Amino acid sequence: MTEQSRTPIIVFDVNETLLDITTLAPLFSRVFGDSAVLREWFAQLILYSQTMTLCGRYAPFGELAVGTLHMLGTIHGVAIKPSDIDEFKQLMSVLPAHPDAAPALNTLRKAGFRLVTLSNSASSASPTPLERAGLADFFEHSFSVDAVKKFKPAPETYQFVAEQLKVPMADIVLVACHLWDTAGAQAAGCHGALLTRPHNAVLPLAELPAPDMADANLGGLVKQIIDRWKAA
Repeated sequence: MTEQSRTPIIVFDVNETLLDITTLAPLFSRVFGDSAVLREWFAQLILYSQTMTLCGRYAPFGELAVGTLHMLGTIHGVAIKPSDIDEFKQLMSVLPAHPDAAPALNTLRKAGFRLVTLSNSASSASPTPLERAGLADFFEHSFSVDAVKKFKPAPETYQFVAEQLKVPMADIVLVACHLWDTAGAQAAGCHGALLTRPHNAVLPLAELPAPDMADANLGGLVKQIIDRWKAA
């Protein structure tokens, strides 16, 4: 059986790809007076998660998220109160699914694909964010980078998933709405499927691998995956 004809395992990123972080906007609007600071926080969170990995350090993603919030408070001259942190943690635990998530996951599962997740977030007790969002039952397993103490796009994160699933890297398709994630997966030997949700796009740079597939809607991306591998 050729690599192209084998049905790959689809590995989904979680935050922003499946779960909608825009529900945090009212908190940022209240605390900072500008909901756009949400995007600044998320960008800084990803930047410093990758910085931690490059420096050989690690802290759980949730702790880093809170630390980044405090850092932005200092930058913007805003006092972050304990009640703000409590609200932030509570909202992070109940992020809703994007409307296109469940229908697309159902289509993939009916087409015969195995589905798992790989998140920068540490594993949590039940009910997990995916359970609260009504998506957990689509996945046979939810992996966390906490197992390797490195954040995506470190190659070890994707390699860990392949090892746990006992498949070669070429039999994995990473679905994410962040190019840094799909590019990291491709560099490690996986396929990359980019979901270009708002605030995410392809970086036109010859030295960076373009995603194998891309679409602005998860349903469209799923159709490309199914058409490419012709799953039974």
